[in-house]
Amino acid sequence: MTPPPEHTRINDIFLGPIERPALRWLAAHAPAWLTPNICTGIGVLGGVIIFLGYILSNIHPGFFWLASLGFLVNWYGDSLDGTLARYRKIERPAFGFFIDHTTDAATQVLIFIGLGLSPYISFNMACLALVGYLLLSVLAYIRTYVSNEFKISYSKLGPTEIRVLAVLLNAIMFFFGAVQWSQRWGALGSSLLSPYDLALGVVFLVLILFYITTAVREGRRLATENS
Repeated sequence: MTPPPEHTRINDIFLGPIERPALRWLAAHAPAWLTPNICTGIGVLGGVIIFLGYILSNIHPGFFWLASLGFLVNWYGDSLDGTLARYRKIERPAFGFFIDHTTDAATQVLIFIGLGLSPYISFNMACLALVGYLLLSVLAYIRTYVSNEFKISYSKLGPTEIRVLAVLLNAIMFFFGAVQWSQRWGALGSSLLSPYDLALGVVFLVLILFYITTAVREGRRLATENS
């Protein structure tokens, strides 16, 4: 299997008009010792901080703010590595793509597992959301090969918006604490529902919707081109 040619990166997000100039400024003012590889490591460090924040929130909800700080650190490292490489014209496309996205996958697993081990989110729901996120990631990588197009935004939503939503969820869990609703399921009895689990369930459904619609559309396009 031959490697795909240079691909086009598509990241058309709501926060793009703010994020792109900020990343260019950060790249232009980055110290010489800060390399793209170090930025990737900083992104992973952010994931570890998030994981620890969620675990420690079992001790005190104030640690949700540590998790939110981790999202900022993760954004800085994960978003700046490629921008810095392009700014300094030191890109290594194959190596960079491989390192960036293998560490991304490991970091996302760490984040969602940590979320599932926090006091207000069920582990099952966190794992379900992780499945949706990884499915969409796998689809993005496959499309990079077959279409030479690396698409990481869907309906103006991308990793940056997901981080912002996660920080908002952290703040809500900190201020409102444990909230549960009792729900009757007829002959099946009753159960307790958490609005935080419901929110994560909505995220899962949105991710699966993007996955299915994109996969079907891309499959039809490829079928037409290769008929």
